Amino acid sequence: MTISIAQSFVPAAAHLLSATAEASRQEIDAQIGPRRRGAIYQNTDGAFEVLSVVTDPAEARALLRRDSAQWALIVRDVLRAGGEPFAVGTVWSTTDHLVREAPDRVCSSWGTAA
Repeated sequence: MTISIAQSFVPAAAHLLSATAEASRQEIDAQIGPRRRGAIYQNTDGAFEVLSVVTDPAEARALLRRDSAQWALIVRDVLRAGGEPFAVGTVWSTTDHLVREAPDRVCSSWGTAA
């Protein structure tokens, strides 16, 4: 049985790609933080209910009009009567805090528009 040099590198490359994808997913999850559909969070800008989490980069880029966007949230300002939903791409930070957790915190939003 003959094994070519190219064949021996394929499993290592596949493992590297999956590790890179996992690291990217974890980074995006950290940027989104605990904001899942149904959660309410507050920061210096106001209080917002998360209506949807968009993790499709193409859709996030269109919503935010930023070529680098990897995700977006559709939120509604709960402090303004009749507040219209809008998209945000701000990273979860120490100035943000949850007012209400999402009803189903165990489900990850990765790969879906929840």
